[in-house]
Amino acid sequence: MAAFNLTHSDPSTFILMGIPGLEAAHIWISIPFSVFYIIGLLGNLMVLFVVGKEQTLHKPMFLLLCMLALTDIAMSTSVMPKALCIFWFNLKGITVGGCLTQLFFLHASSMTHSAVLVTMAFDRYVAICNPLRYATILTNARIAKLGLVGLIRAVLFILPIPLLLSRQPFCANRIIPHTHCEHMAVSKMSCGDTTVNRTHGLVITFVVIGSDLTLIALSYGLIIRAVLRISQKEAHQKALNTCTAHICVMLTTYTPFLFTTLTHRFGQGIAPHVHIILANLYFLLSPMLNLIIYGVKTKELRDKVGKYPCRM
Repeated sequence: MAAFNLTHSDPSTFILMGIPGLEAAHIWISIPFSVFYIIGLLGNLMVLFVVGKEQTLHKPMFLLLCMLALTDIAMSTSVMPKALCIFWFNLKGITVGGCLTQLFFLHASSMTHSAVLVTMAFDRYVAICNPLRYATILTNARIAKLGLVGLIRAVLFILPIPLLLSRQPFCANRIIPHTHCEHMAVSKMSCGDTTVNRTHGLVITFVVIGSDLTLIALSYGLIIRAVLRISQKEAHQKALNTCTAHICVMLTTYTPFLFTTLTHRFGQGIAPHVHIILANLYFLLSPMLNLIIYGVKTKELRDKVGKYPCRM
């Protein structure tokens, strides 16, 4: 019962309110949230299991899918267990250390996810523009190294955020009107100067994510130029089909990410519960939709996954 008796001035805790204004509907909101989370979690674990078991899937493209699945699992799992505890059991308290830890894993996994999408764009560029050299340019070892670079980049950029926040004095009213510890939401709890925190957050959003989007756009610009040089219509269609799944995944990732990030900072006219619901759907729908997109577009993976339920 201690979780229900936390005072707002407790210096060791924050209070996550869930979705302010919709407290009476928390149970109903939790139903689609939990369904989406379970589908995404089990589906991505299935992809990791199948690719790990099947030797024929030990290729760069499927290694990238595994990286995407891992980042999807990390993003949704850093948010949803606590959110569901709020919805189901009214367990709103979270320690300052727990809050900063959640914040780190949430943003680090999101940035790593973006790095994986950049690597996927490079993979598509090589597959279409240099198909004869694909096997020598993109080996499994090189893909693993690129994934490691993306992870290290995320840690180096995100780690200063919780470290800076841990040095901030927090006000007596420690209520966070959200389901999870998001950077800007936690910064607003501080009574000190958060200029460095806010600047760092904007640099990450506009410089790091902006550079990722620029590299992806450059890759697809070169892909389009290469496709336009192909005379056969069938070759056109085949080349574009190899990019369809990746383009869909980018749209389901960057569109809600940029919307929620920018509205949290500049969208003062948007109702808080709308922003919070959309922010949560970003962490829920992206992992689930990625499975559907690649399940539909990748026949080799679909066939291998389909074998296992039949064996049970």
